[in-house]
Amino acid sequence: MQRTFSIIGLCIAAFSWSATAWAQDVADTIYQGGPIITVDDAHPIVEAVAVKDGRILSVGPLSEIISYKGEKTRIFDLAGRTMLPGFVDSHGHVVLGGLQALSANLLAPPDGEVRDIASLQQVLRDWTAANQEAVDKVGLIMGFGYDNAQLAELRHPTRADLDAVSRDIPIIIVHQSGHLGVANSKALEEAGIAAGTPNPPGGVIQRDATGVPNGVLEEYAFFTALIPMLSKIGPEGMLTFAQAGSELWARFGYTTGQDGRSSGPVVEALKALDAQGKLPIDVVAFPDVLESRDYIAANTSQDYAGRVRVGGCKLTIDGSPQGFTALRDRPYYDPVGNYPPGYKGYSAITMEQTQEAVDWCYQHGFQILTHSNGEGASDMLIAALGAAQRKFGDPGNRPVLIHGQFLREDQVDSFQRLGVFPSLFPMHTFYWGDWHRDHTVGPVNGENISPTGWVHQRGMMFGSHHDAPVAFPDSMRILSATVTRRTRSGDILGPSQRVDVMTALKAMTIWPAWQHFEESSKGSIEPGKRADFVVLSDNPLAVDPKTLADLRVKVTIKDDQVIYEADKTEREGRLRILPFLGDPAAAHEFLHAVQEAVGKI
Repeated sequence: MQRTFSIIGLCIAAFSWSATAWAQDVADTIYQGGPIITVDDAHPIVEAVAVKDGRILSVGPLSEIISYKGEKTRIFDLAGRTMLPGFVDSHGHVVLGGLQALSANLLAPPDGEVRDIASLQQVLRDWTAANQEAVDKVGLIMGFGYDNAQLAELRHPTRADLDAVSRDIPIIIVHQSGHLGVANSKALEEAGIAAGTPNPPGGVIQRDATGVPNGVLEEYAFFTALIPMLSKIGPEGMLTFAQAGSELWARFGYTTGQDGRSSGPVVEALKALDAQGKLPIDVVAFPDVLESRDYIAANTSQDYAGRVRVGGCKLTIDGSPQGFTALRDRPYYDPVGNYPPGYKGYSAITMEQTQEAVDWCYQHGFQILTHSNGEGASDMLIAALGAAQRKFGDPGNRPVLIHGQFLREDQVDSFQRLGVFPSLFPMHTFYWGDWHRDHTVGPVNGENISPTGWVHQRGMMFGSHHDAPVAFPDSMRILSATVTRRTRSGDILGPSQRVDVMTALKAMTIWPAWQHFEESSKGSIEPGKRADFVVLSDNPLAVDPKTLADLRVKVTIKDDQVIYEADKTEREGRLRILPFLGDPAAAHEFLHAVQEAVGKI
């Protein structure tokens, strides 16, 4: 990629080839021309940065940094824009982000155009028409991101709604949470789901009044239905997903991504993509501890092989809070749907499975990231972590809570005592804040979803994540939500849980770098660290907080190389399906990997 160079900057720097330059390292690149937020408390804002061999040489005033200028040094002119450390993904699913990038966009505004069942049907029809050749070849229509909470009808689409788009081609659409989906009649037929099909363990097949499946599938009922839907897609599919996902992360300023519920085949696909020179960012993968222990044991390392490494284990205890499948410690406030009185959700695994998995990670010293949304699930996690520490001590494995959407304040105290790093999801305040206030936990407890204020008041580090493909990996939406907690309707949900902009930036940079054991090489702009940067359209410390979501990533830089530039490389092509077929053996391996990867996001 071409960088933006300033003739003025070159003229200013012309004097720099002096005796001083001979006495020290000569920079490959000097970044200057706009505010540089280092996220280093000792020097929070500087004028310039010198880089050599992909590492930061020095930061400080331009009058000092220009002494690193040599004959071949490039001057990157920020042109008044703001540079920060590259964002570090506290929790997401890079490979499945490709599913979001390559299927029909069923998101509600501002990320899509779906407002009701009719517009959802029209998006599917338009996407099918735009990809007719591929649809005919693969035999599948797929959409991602519908949200019943944002549909005018306030309900899930049904098989009948999807049959109105096509009864001949299987259709499967994925809820924005990733924990539910809807299949049309053809897809249900191919999945072998009929009136007499029992609910699988950890899943629910929703049914109409006569007991016939209505097309809505929860948790494991949904995950297992994906296999026949994707039965014709070959091994290139995983590479396609991985490339599209990693490019999507780079578009939003991420230089380190996470594949937060991975598997051996998924990691190998990332490695293969990297070997082809097509993986633009670093990716840390966490395979599922219930399914991939041999792979975890053989591959976990704090060292990258190229741009990929296995960081440890992922465990999932419950499901989606907005989808009413998270395990609470009390009934849901006003759940929308056919739920029995006193319904509290359910866990995906038993307490015995939870304890055994946590014990295995502690015994081997592996980091464990645990998906726990409801208070009931967090009670299970706290009990398991406490028992593991009593058995094995503290192995220094930095355990991570993923989501913690409905936490009690005493649970925050417990996680602090246990040394748990909270990776929270404050984007929920924007996307589902109104829904949580009105339906999941109610107006009182809704104030404290994603309690960044509670953890910050205790002096705890935390991460703010996007959980893509649950939401776009939109870094500025994360920043805005963490600072403002403004809902779609404009309500401020839990003003006491808001944090300042610099704290929110740390939760996207240096703190998740610490989470990943990479704080010595990433997360701030300091000498010796990787030259991973993001250039924003304006200074987040200077703009009105109400406008933070309007900031844009203009350039993403990895190891001193531009990997995304908004004006030149913005991806079009969300209207694409996977246009290939594969042999049955390769397809089986791919499908198993997809099932694992989608299974517990």
